[in-house]
Amino acid sequence: LSIVVTWVDTGSPFVVPSAMSKAGLDAMTKSLAVEWGPKRIRFNAIAPGVIPTQGASQRLRPRIDGNEDSADRRRLDNPTRRLGTGEDIGNMAAFILAPGNTWLNGQTITLDGGDALANGAYFTEYQAWDDADWARAGQMAKAANQPNVNDGEQEAT
Repeated sequence: LSIVVTWVDTGSPFVVPSAMSKAGLDAMTKSLAVEWGPKRIRFNAIAPGVIPTQGASQRLRPRIDGNEDSADRRRLDNPTRRLGTGEDIGNMAAFILAPGNTWLNGQTITLDGGDALANGAYFTEYQAWDDADWARAGQMAKAANQPNVNDGEQEAT
């Protein structure tokens, strides 16, 4: 069972390295499903949509305009009016790997509440950013990568 991204199907700006590597996993999943299927070894993948975490929001969706995270907007844009959870991925993995589920093979299942169908690629809003916006986003991402003494890091005395 592999985890890929929805843009193996849709493409997306600003994620070429990720898209290329995950597309390779998608092709591997399909190829190995055919190669090993006769031995009853199945290969499938999950392509999750937006699963908000603090780290992802700070690094991948910085709010350069000073407003709060755009999770509410993304939630409203999703046909199910919600974002995904780790539990959603776990439930799909359990279904795919269930012992009685022996005929699902070589598939990449998009798990995003229909978001890719309704909205297409992610990160397209960044195409409107200018150099100053990119600089602010870079500073915010760099700050998010710094250890925080309040998060269990001990400051040397």
